[in-house]
This record gives sequence, structure tokens and C-alpha cells, in this order.
Amino acid sequence: MTPTVQILWDDWADTALPLPSYETPGAAGADIRANLPADIRETGFTLQPMERRIAPTGIRLEIPQGYEVQIRPRSGLSLKHGITLPNTPGTIDSDYRGPLGVILVNLGTEPYTVHHGDRIAQMIVAPVVQAAFTVVDGLTETDRGAGGFGSTGRG
Repeated sequence: MTPTVQILWDDWADTALPLPSYETPGAAGADIRANLPADIRETGFTLQPMERRIAPTGIRLEIPQGYEVQIRPRSGLSLKHGITLPNTPGTIDSDYRGPLGVILVNLGTEPYTVHHGDRIAQMIVAPVVQAAFTVVDGLTETDRGAGGFGSTGRG
């Protein structure tokens, strides 16, 4: 069954912009667009190198219980301009009803301007499993054991 994410436009949002959309039949992520307030729609906003800023999308989501939305970078923005998301993937829980903002960071060497309507990130709708947590006296042994952070070798 295909989950349905309900979308509510913010009062100030430009509702002429497309909703999140899958750009190809095989796309896993739906592209999300910057929906800028009226006072900066013509100019956009500029991210200086190493600057972080929340880009508004003008939407709020109602995600079905048992699902989450993950916000991920767009590979083209990352490769060409160094624009990415510092908390990748960002998680939106099914009980959050506030505005959807995308935290962008410019890891490039040049300023980058985000324009109204630009595709800035992608949204993945994914099922969630909540685990139970139990305190125990010991853990089972494995070949790897406590080795972490590169302990399994290179490549």
C-alpha cells in the first residue's frame, strides 16, 4: 500500500510552486523546492562558504503513523557547488506538524545563491520500526567484537 503524505501550504507560501515530486519513474526521493518569503523571492538568498541557513519550503506535512520522512541532499548541488545538508539524513517524525525547513550548508569555495523555486533537497518516505530496549548482563560474542571506526579494514 502506498502511504499518503498530506501537505498543508503555509499562509505566506507561493502555492504556484510544485509540490514535492519524483522527477523520474525510478526516483527514490521526491525533490523539495525553496519557497521563499515574498520579500526575497526576486533576489533569493546567498550562502557564503561554510555558512548554514534554513531554507523554507512553505509546506507542513502530515506523515502517516509508522513512517518518517528523511531529508537528503541533492547530489548535483553537492558535486557542482558544495551545497549539502549538515544533518543528513534529517528526520521528520510522523507527529511533527510544524513548517518544513531544510538546513543547507555551503561547503564550496564560492558564494551560492538559492533562488525561489530551486530544488534544494530530496524527501524519502520510509517505514519506521520502534524497538524495545532492555538492560542485560552481557552481550553475545562476535568475530568483530568491540572493534569499530575502521576495524574491519580498508576498502
